[in-house]
Amino acid sequence: MTLRVLPLGGLGEVGMNSMLFDSGETAFLLDAGLMFPDDTMLGIDYVVPDFSLLHEAAPHLCALLLTHGHEDHIGGVPFLLKEFDVPVYGTPLTLGLLRHRLSEHGLERARLMPIARKARFRVGDFDIEAFPVCHSIPDAVGYILRCGEGTFVHTGDFKIDASPLDGVPTGIERLKEVSEKEGVIALFSDSTNIEQDGHSLPEKFVGEALSEVFAEARGRVIVAMFSSNLHRVREALKAAARCGRRVALSGKSMIRNVETAIDLGYLVLPQPNILAPIEDAALLPDRRVVVVTTGTQGESRSALSLMALGEHKYIKVRPGDTVVLSSKFIPGNERAIAGMINRLFLAGADVLYEKISEIHVSGHGSREELEEMIEAVRPENFIPVHGEPRLLVRHRNLARKLGVPGTEMALNGDVLLFKDGMVERADRMEVGRFFVDGKGVGDVEGVVLKDRYNLSQVGLVMVALVLSPATGEVLYGPDIIARGVLMENGEEELLDGAKSEVLKVLDELHAEARTDFDEMRADIRRVLRRYFNKRLERKPMIVPVLMEL
Repeated sequence: MTLRVLPLGGLGEVGMNSMLFDSGETAFLLDAGLMFPDDTMLGIDYVVPDFSLLHEAAPHLCALLLTHGHEDHIGGVPFLLKEFDVPVYGTPLTLGLLRHRLSEHGLERARLMPIARKARFRVGDFDIEAFPVCHSIPDAVGYILRCGEGTFVHTGDFKIDASPLDGVPTGIERLKEVSEKEGVIALFSDSTNIEQDGHSLPEKFVGEALSEVFAEARGRVIVAMFSSNLHRVREALKAAARCGRRVALSGKSMIRNVETAIDLGYLVLPQPNILAPIEDAALLPDRRVVVVTTGTQGESRSALSLMALGEHKYIKVRPGDTVVLSSKFIPGNERAIAGMINRLFLAGADVLYEKISEIHVSGHGSREELEEMIEAVRPENFIPVHGEPRLLVRHRNLARKLGVPGTEMALNGDVLLFKDGMVERADRMEVGRFFVDGKGVGDVEGVVLKDRYNLSQVGLVMVALVLSPATGEVLYGPDIIARGVLMENGEEELLDGAKSEVLKVLDELHAEARTDFDEMRADIRRVLRRYFNKRLERKPMIVPVLMEL
């Protein structure tokens, strides 16, 4: 019996975590996440794995296992369930957060299977055991996977918190017990914080920091965080209660996730009236208000960005406000975040963020915690997961230093085969991704993104012509419209010159060529590229629009 492991996402990038485990008779996915776009993905909302390849690669797919409720682990689930009607296993909070996303896609009848954080159950010929892990969201787990090839461990996202807010520590002791009694063939371990020395600070540290900020602030405090970071939301509520402030929630996902956590018992309000409707926040004294909002990554239409611009319906940032960005800067978002911070300062707020104030702690283990995980599990083989290539390489090197006999670094699409306690890299599969743009899924291809990026860099020149279908004679035009190319000063002269160049090239065409629109478009593009490059040293995108009348 051979175990085949195929990462569909998350190995080589931040986000889109999803990994296939296949025994030959039973296959399941562990997580199905999304990835947020980088600067080159203009207009894209998010990116998800292309699960359609599993029809051929794993037609016997029979389940999805979820580690926790962050979008980079559950955001792709609706797209998977549209391809495969399989049961989804996860802890109650994880499934509660997922249920809202599924309803948006008309998947209310999905088969959701709640499990405890120490559950043991079967999926085909796999014996699955969950174990609790500390993370920045409650109810997170890793998995012990048993099959004919032996025992495997996948940590999910984790850190080893000495004082977890929910009182449930990461299951290191259980992993030591499994390692001693059964031995572990391979450990798949979170690589996110491999570059951070020492231990990650406990989550309660943020609650203490927020209490200080709330007590010292003279006016309103606006705290931005990820809506799924429910541990931190709870700490903000407790800090506000201690300081005599009420909390208004802003952002659709923030309100929805908090309601879900309250309904399921994962979030207990420190006072019955601690929450105030956002529309009532303006009626309260400034020193009695905390606003907990989304928008930590500088998203253009997020609640915090609208507050900074003075465009939010209820909250507009003003002098005397204190704004706290309680999150990590996700790589690729630095420019957008810096722009938002600048707008907040210009609006008169005092802004606290990761680089200048310790108001964020990571939900991922730092180097010493990653060492502790490896030493607890003592695997025969080690595969780093969750991260960009440099993080995976550093984590692999750490495992080698700690004496793990076999280490293998895989990227998305690499097929790993486990047999007789050994791992080998087999063939490679082309794993694709879908770009989600509004309601469009997969209809934005790489060439479209390239065009969008080029337009953002060089601009557009459109040439409109109406021609006689019989003779090719110009009946109307050329009209030339430029966007993102010219300044108002001198625009008329440059466009007149461009019109002359178009007419000149048309005059040089013989009669047969004047009825071949493809050839005419190519000639117009060529002459205008040369014209604008000569005059402006720019190469805008040229779009000839030719019509017959």
